Amino acid sequence: MSMSSIQTALAPTTTSDRYTGRFSELLAEVRARGLLRRRRGWYGLQIALAVGAFVGLWVAFFAVGTSWWQLAVAAAMGVVLTQFGFLGHDAAHRQIFASASANAWAARLLSGPFAGLSYGWWRAKHNKHHKGPNQEEVDPDIAPGALAFTPAIVQQRRSAFGRWFADHQGWLFFPLLTLEGLNLHYASVRSTMDRTSRQPWRRLELTLIATRLVGYVAVLLIVLPLGMAAAFFAVQMAVFGVSLGMSFAPNHKGMPIVPRDMRLDFLRRQVLVSRNVRGGPVTDVMMGGLNYQIEHHLFPSMARPHLKKAQPIVRAYCERNGIPYTEAGLLESYGIVVDYLNHVGLRARDPFDCPLAAQLRAPS
Repeated sequence: MSMSSIQTALAPTTTSDRYTGRFSELLAEVRARGLLRRRRGWYGLQIALAVGAFVGLWVAFFAVGTSWWQLAVAAAMGVVLTQFGFLGHDAAHRQIFASASANAWAARLLSGPFAGLSYGWWRAKHNKHHKGPNQEEVDPDIAPGALAFTPAIVQQRRSAFGRWFADHQGWLFFPLLTLEGLNLHYASVRSTMDRTSRQPWRRLELTLIATRLVGYVAVLLIVLPLGMAAAFFAVQMAVFGVSLGMSFAPNHKGMPIVPRDMRLDFLRRQVLVSRNVRGGPVTDVMMGGLNYQIEHHLFPSMARPHLKKAQPIVRAYCERNGIPYTEAGLLESYGIVVDYLNHVGLRARDPFDCPLAAQLRAPS
């Protein structure tokens, strides 16, 4: 879907009530199809498969012993841990159980002991993202960091290296993802060590994550020579980071950036800045259902297997109501991400007219 199509679809905020009513109609249609019901059996099977694969890989680890074939085990481990990340994400969105408490504990146990991630930290961060995807100063996923996702962030970089990095960050994006696993572990530990945090069960999460990470490194050092242990750790972390990053990156990067003072109704806020990724069953598994990003943002508590069934309903509904529905192939979506990141720095030095800002600027 082209940016011009999105711009054409945008209307003044006075139409928000009309679009809110339209979302209610869509919600009613989705509910009538039974797509908001729980799928505990499906999730039970997925959790059993993930735990079985996790145990099987540790059996393989000890069976292989001192051999460079351990790198294959490490790569597979990175893929399986990514699946635990997806399951923790689903539980955090209350997709598995009707009980909020049961979902929270499922997310805490799937994310901590298995993936080494903090449920409390992730939930707080991810809720902000869903509240205002791609909105400046609201969405933490486009906040200032190693990468600059908006022209405003690029303008803050004064050094020659900072400018050069911004102009080439698209090509550096995927290599940097190899460090994302370490970054997620660091953020999880840091948040659970923050004594000023009101995060529920913070100390328990810290214990689970610290035990898991320390125990993991200890086992590697006990079983493998130092060099091989370091290689195993590096490969597993790299695959984990890339697998997670390549699942999240195509969903919003390269879509319109919403200025801080923009006001959008829920339907357009979620659809116009989200991109679906076309693919088959393998794509569904490797992206944890996040390739149906539009449906996930509209119905965050919808069970993962229902997202695919909701897609044709949502797409047809958007077409009937003149709301652009953006889809791209997997490789195409990665190309869009690279191109956007490489050029966001150039846009910061040239006149940059955001189509959302042009039509939706509202007084604060």
